[in-house]
Amino acid sequence: MLEIHAQEQARRERARAEMAFKIQPQRSSSTALLHRGGCSMVALAEPGIEPCEVCRPQTGLLG
Repeated sequence: MLEIHAQEQARRERARAEMAFKIQPQRSSSTALLHRGGCSMVALAEPGIEPCEVCRPQTGLLG
């Protein structure tokens, strides 16, 4: 029973993380970075925003 509860808790945390967006503001000569959220297509289409190379929010959007 505890395992089912832990799995449900992990699923909820993943769902919450996917609904969140974080944009790292532009700094000096670098561009702003978009970090993983549920759907990042809109923000990725904005000028001056690139996907974060660590969390790669564009993954899964190209298929």
